[in-house]
Amino acid sequence: MKYYSTNHVAPVVTLQQAVIKGLAPDKGLYMPESINLLPKYFIDNIGEMNLTDIAKTVAHAFFGEDIPKEALNAIVMETLNFDIPLKKVDEGIYVLELFHGPTFAFKDVGARFMARLLSYFVKKQNQENVKVLVATSGDTGSAVANGFLGVDGIQVIVLYPSGKVSNIQEAQFTTLGQNIVALEIDGTFDDCQRLVKSMFLNKKLNEQMNLTSANSINVARFLPQSFYYFFGYAQLVNLGFANNVVFSVPSGNLGNLTAGLFAKKMGLPISRFFAANNKNDTFFNYLKTGDYQPKPSVQTIANAMDVGAPSNFDRIIDLYKASYQSVKKDIIGFTYTDDEIKQTILDVYNKSGYLLDPHGACAYQALKDGKESDENGIFLATAHPAKFKEIVEGIIDKEIILPEKLESFTKKNKLSVKLPADSESVKNYLLQLS
Repeated sequence: MKYYSTNHVAPVVTLQQAVIKGLAPDKGLYMPESINLLPKYFIDNIGEMNLTDIAKTVAHAFFGEDIPKEALNAIVMETLNFDIPLKKVDEGIYVLELFHGPTFAFKDVGARFMARLLSYFVKKQNQENVKVLVATSGDTGSAVANGFLGVDGIQVIVLYPSGKVSNIQEAQFTTLGQNIVALEIDGTFDDCQRLVKSMFLNKKLNEQMNLTSANSINVARFLPQSFYYFFGYAQLVNLGFANNVVFSVPSGNLGNLTAGLFAKKMGLPISRFFAANNKNDTFFNYLKTGDYQPKPSVQTIANAMDVGAPSNFDRIIDLYKASYQSVKKDIIGFTYTDDEIKQTILDVYNKSGYLLDPHGACAYQALKDGKESDENGIFLATAHPAKFKEIVEGIIDKEIILPEKLESFTKKNKLSVKLPADSESVKNYLLQLS
């Protein structure tokens, strides 16, 4: 299958080129030329399938024309060696826990898949010293760093906003060493994302360093996130509640939501989506008015969603052929303040004993506020609440015990390089690594 740019200027490329390039040379994001509709028998019998069998089928629909079946199945199996349970939280409201991977965040799925796919292509063309450049507002950095840790021939450089990620998130990518480099940027996530894009658009630097991205900019990062929409639906089938299904998604850079929209386009019977924002309401305002106005991000307790100019907006617009009415028909937006997020965490904990992280709290509240009585809703819990230990403990006034593996990150020494938020400083540092 060929991949085109959302800006429709750059030439179409192969999957291998799209994965290795990350960003198209015309500044657009790569999209598959077609979205394969999955056979009806697959949807009808999905309740009888396990997570890896579902993921193999979906992955084959995306990538099967470009990778041998055995190699692709092996990548899926190595990616999904953990569970993704569905739990009932309220009447007609279920949570899909996506945080049971190595870094306790949903991005483990896409990051681990991409690490293995990129490694496959790098070995195939005997390429060495590939540099994976990634901006993070929290969980992307830890998932990508741990997904690529120790992978031969690939070095990961993580840019993150100083003082704007949780202590545990920071420890998960600044303490690893080996082939992982952490750049602590004096700025916001939007600054980090801008710097990453500027590096990709520097043709000379790209040629010298073999740069690629592991943000949801990269097709290999965001497409595998569609796996768990299928698996969540399959678990509802088994419970007998797979009618009128809606998904509520914590929304920052919109990669997770875009993956869900792809799942719907592939035939998964999802009625609609709820896009749950924090105070960074750029996408919410678009859904309300049809006017897209990116703006600087503001810091919130749901830091992974602190995005004022979401990259994957371009993919959503392309997917719906720039039809605002079509987008609005499938997606409804919600936005919540820090105080509202805190109240949701406390209310749900007191009522059911279920502990939400700030991002999952946005998704839960959106589902609570927007779901019709005849709808069955799944909201995505994208990170373990222990990753936001200080915040959540302050809300429920109880100590959270860190999972042992998560706690181990906090006992290691921080290894990071502080840089100002300007492209020249970042470029000069990268050149030192080549």
